[in-house]
Amino acid sequence: MTLATLSDVLQPALAGRYAVGGLVTLGWEDMRAFAMAAESIGAPVILQAGPSCRAHTPLPVLGAMFRSLAESVSVPVVAHLDHGYTFDECQQALDAGFTSVMYDGSRKPLAQNINETARVAELAHAAGVSCEGEIGFVGYDGGEGSAGTDPAEAAQFAHDTGIDAMAISVGNVHLQQHRQGGLDVARIAAIQALTPVALVIHGGSGVPVAQRTQLATTTNICKFNIGTELRMAFGAALRAAVNADPARFDRVQILRETHDPVVAAAQRVLAALGAPDLRCAT
Repeated sequence: MTLATLSDVLQPALAGRYAVGGLVTLGWEDMRAFAMAAESIGAPVILQAGPSCRAHTPLPVLGAMFRSLAESVSVPVVAHLDHGYTFDECQQALDAGFTSVMYDGSRKPLAQNINETARVAELAHAAGVSCEGEIGFVGYDGGEGSAGTDPAEAAQFAHDTGIDAMAISVGNVHLQQHRQGGLDVARIAAIQALTPVALVIHGGSGVPVAQRTQLATTTNICKFNIGTELRMAFGAALRAAVNADPARFDRVQILRETHDPVVAAAQRVLAALGAPDLRCAT
């Protein structure tokens, strides 16, 4: 079994100058493809259950699915709650066997975000798992705008909460379908000059691949969340499968044809983050 905590995979990444993919899952087909992609190239992977995933499938079921996949591969697999908004939701994830929880208080005033995130971090650490927090709200393409992270506030947030990883707002935006621009490298440098904590980029699909690689190998950014890019690959494969034979109705047959394209898309994402081939580790 290769179930790992977030710290288990991010601390080696921080030391080795690479990043780990936080791949956003929606169902069995994509999470299985992500685990198999990670296994095929020897990379660690973080399987993430975000709000839309949890609305579709209960946390105890997701926890069992993630743990089953971790047992099926030899590379480290993190079972991660993405954007937990309440203490109870984070507790439910821990009860369901998740090995990492992300508490998102980024819309709240700094003091409240610190206090609530610290409480979740204490809960997670008591259970032997990791906690991610967010400082500086990361917005949505066509929706809420981002609030850039203040470096001094980031340092205070990291220190006072005791989190294992910190999501920051440095020009990144959720749900971008096109790689529309790069991140604010100067702001990233200012943040990491004040705190050694592992940094996380949400909305990684909107970051050019070359910049993902460059930042993964030269900065403290150890985790890129990738969702939209992989959902687009799944959607394209699903449309092709349906359109190939409109008379087909067996969803198992149809969904089977999404597997290889999604594996290939996940391989590209993970390979660009520079992780060593863990299959060769002794």
